Amino acid sequence: MKALVVGAGIAGLVVARQLGLAGWEVELLEKSAAPRPDGYMMDFFGPGVEAAERIGLYSRLAAVAYHVEAAEYVDGRGRPTSSLDYDQFARLAGGKALSLLRPDMEQATRAALDDVDPGRVRVRYGAPVSRVWSDDEGVLVAVDGSPNLTLAADVLVGADGIHSGVRAEVFDREEEYLRPMGMRAAAFIVTEPLLNARFRNRFVLTDSIDRVVGLYSLRSDKVAAFMVYRDASGATGDLRFESPRERLRREFAGLGQAVDRLLELCPEHPYDDVVAQIIMPGWQKGRTVLVGDACGAVSLLAGQGGSLAIAGAALLGDILGPVASPDGISSALTEFERRWAPVVEVAQAAGRRSASSFLPANRVQRLLRRWIIRATRLPGVDRLVARQIVARIAK
Repeated sequence: MKALVVGAGIAGLVVARQLGLAGWEVELLEKSAAPRPDGYMMDFFGPGVEAAERIGLYSRLAAVAYHVEAAEYVDGRGRPTSSLDYDQFARLAGGKALSLLRPDMEQATRAALDDVDPGRVRVRYGAPVSRVWSDDEGVLVAVDGSPNLTLAADVLVGADGIHSGVRAEVFDREEEYLRPMGMRAAAFIVTEPLLNARFRNRFVLTDSIDRVVGLYSLRSDKVAAFMVYRDASGATGDLRFESPRERLRREFAGLGQAVDRLLELCPEHPYDDVVAQIIMPGWQKGRTVLVGDACGAVSLLAGQGGSLAIAGAALLGDILGPVASPDGISSALTEFERRWAPVVEVAQAAGRRSASSFLPANRVQRLLRRWIIRATRLPGVDRLVARQIVARIAK
């Protein structure tokens, strides 16, 4: 049995590994020339932890995790306004929670391909998919490159993210499924020894209105930054007249010296994209199935993107891996969607509810967030938070 997996992000790498371990031949296609170097810090908890432990990936993730003592909101002068203890968060989240930089998480899952017998999984970078179609034998994919390729397989897995080309080819155009949440997010990494030393072991966020900057000290002298801001223009907006760096400098000016220094060092083309969810009535068509953000992006507001990517990809591997003939593919894909769609729907609902607290629109909302964070230290209230977290990660 052969699979084509499009997208060498977290979900695509895990699907490729699990199918390879099950004896499939896998071609993993990624349009970028190399792994993406930028990305924000993520909390890894919930269903992803159980899945990572079950498939033997957790130790690799734990090895690259960062030790975060607290998430701390600060005012324009750098003074704390509220904080959340991360040990407490881990307890509320079920006892295990990792803080992972997205590129590190992707690298760990990519390294796990070494667990597969040599030759089972082939990874091609710089391989953009230009066309997808089907015939009586299965699925075919045209790949632009040097040379151009046409690859055939028994099943096609679209794991190519929120702007999925597979989804556009097989299902419908992006506008039919993309649900913008009125925000954009940017992320980049800079070298800054003074900020690195100042904020070590703390995840620091600006306690600001309609925009937020988060930063964390990385290994060596680097600092990771992510920025979220209001975007009334929708999914694309009119971005033609200024570079992402110029836009970020305009949007985030005046949030304090640390932010000003980050903006000064910001690369010309940081990661900058719409904050959105993908809502679809179905994730499979024929022998094509979508996984990860391609079919069920929850947005960073849900705080579970990496966790759901691994858990969903592992489940797809569990169900599709044992299939020994093309006749069993359709029922396997149906079963995957039946079991996984309710989990994604719960996480997406949680992300929509979190929008106002993540990016408060006025002083009242900002003050309410401060009170809620401070109240988590009180007996009884912490158990209420725990129940909310459990509801978010219900399987």
